Amino acid sequence: MVTAIDTYLAMRRATGFTLSTQEYLLRSFARFAGDRQQAHIRSATAIDWAGEAVSLAQRHARYQTVCRFATYVHLEDDRHDCPPANYFGYHRIRRVPHIYSAIEIHRLIRAAEQLVPTDSLRPFSYAALISLLAATGLRISEALHLLISDITPDGLLIRKTKFQKTRLVPLHQTAVSGLRRYLEQRQRMRCGGDHVFVSNTGLPLAYWKVQGVFRKLLKTAELIPSQGRVPRLHDFRHTFAVRALEASPTGRRRIGRHMVALATYLGHVNIDATYWYLQSTPELLSDIAAASEAFFDGGR
Repeated sequence: MVTAIDTYLAMRRATGFTLSTQEYLLRSFARFAGDRQQAHIRSATAIDWAGEAVSLAQRHARYQTVCRFATYVHLEDDRHDCPPANYFGYHRIRRVPHIYSAIEIHRLIRAAEQLVPTDSLRPFSYAALISLLAATGLRISEALHLLISDITPDGLLIRKTKFQKTRLVPLHQTAVSGLRRYLEQRQRMRCGGDHVFVSNTGLPLAYWKVQGVFRKLLKTAELIPSQGRVPRLHDFRHTFAVRALEASPTGRRRIGRHMVALATYLGHVNIDATYWYLQSTPELLSDIAAASEAFFDGGR
């Protein structure tokens, strides 16, 4: 089984996946099966091994990792079982995002501009970072990994991100101008480094530090948590997607093309992730309800 795992991992990595967690899990499963003197995948063994995890989500993740591997090896050797899908009945519950209003975004940017020391690059870096997240819907990791060389005349080159994809993100002229002003300010303050967003010493902004500063900005901007949920950096991405869908052109075919374009822009691998945003605001849900009612009434 170990040889089959090596081949499977090599094949998937050749297509751009890193699979560090999957490798750890599969090798753990192979040891578990080996202790039972089993050279082939058995459904009961996969269930027992996955069931050792503490939480339902972890059991599901372990089990699905083996299921994907089993599907691959079964094609070459039908002595391997193909365990039944979703044995543990796990259903992911998405957290309801905070959709920022234009006023809230403005307040956060103003709060960033007041960061101390005010005569350093720090307030400019955080104000520019929040502005870019709001204007583009980038993942925070994508923004923090941006290099100056990734800024092109056609937009931002986002390299090998969450799903090992590279894409080009066009920028509105206002975003281009804002980014240019920040880089000019950075140059005046002689803060070097290859990354776009850097600290006063020229080092790339670290994610954990940005998270801490952002929590302070929420307090300064007086953004009150909604139903106990504190707004997140990732919610800028949700906000961008929802506002783009709210501005979607009318007509079923045009909306379909708009969804595909938005999924490509955001770097989604599965368009299901994009369609999820349809349920994020009352306006979008009202559109869905109206379309459903028309459908059931025999309309188009």
